[in-house]
Amino acid sequence: MAAPAPPKTLVIACGALARELLAVVGANRLTHLDVTCLPAILHNRPEKIPAEVRRKIRAARGRYDEILCLYGDCGTGGLLDEVLAEEGVARIEGAHCYEFFMGAPDFAALTDDDPATFFLTDYLVRHFDRLIVKGLGLDRFPQLLPTYFGNYTRVVYLAQIEDPSLDAKARAAAERLGLAFEKRVTGLGGIAGFVTPKNADAKHPSPSP
Repeated sequence: MAAPAPPKTLVIACGALARELLAVVGANRLTHLDVTCLPAILHNRPEKIPAEVRRKIRAARGRYDEILCLYGDCGTGGLLDEVLAEEGVARIEGAHCYEFFMGAPDFAALTDDDPATFFLTDYLVRHFDRLIVKGLGLDRFPQLLPTYFGNYTRVVYLAQIEDPSLDAKARAAAERLGLAFEKRVTGLGGIAGFVTPKNADAKHPSPSP
């Protein structure tokens, strides 16, 4: 007897995770799964994330068997989880992408070892100049560098893929910030484990009345 078809699923994701999520979808041939993303720039206004996620959920309601949310709390102070509970939608575990890329135990151990750590992901490495240097005004006001980064001791690059060009950019970013450099390869197992059908039974919270 053929296995039942997986539920038609929509993943609502942060735009900073689009490349990684699509890589997982392609590599695992998750043809039952559609992806929609919100702009990564919402991280600058995290108070807007819950309402934008709710809008996406309600626009898709009735067209999918399952809706998942690929966001951490991302600075919403629990408000995103409140919206998701009301809508009956599960999200990946973790306060932010650093945690679900590494896994909670390994992330906790890393930050316990040195809380003064600045993290980079593949996305942040690719867009370091735009998001960090120009975004914080360091290109125009380099004297602000100690204000922003003076209390950090190291950069830890959480690499989702092995790419020498990204390694070089990450090292240059750490040097630009005047911080020690470390690299940890995380892969994409955290995302894959969340969106693959084998975990579907654990992902159906009921909407709040």
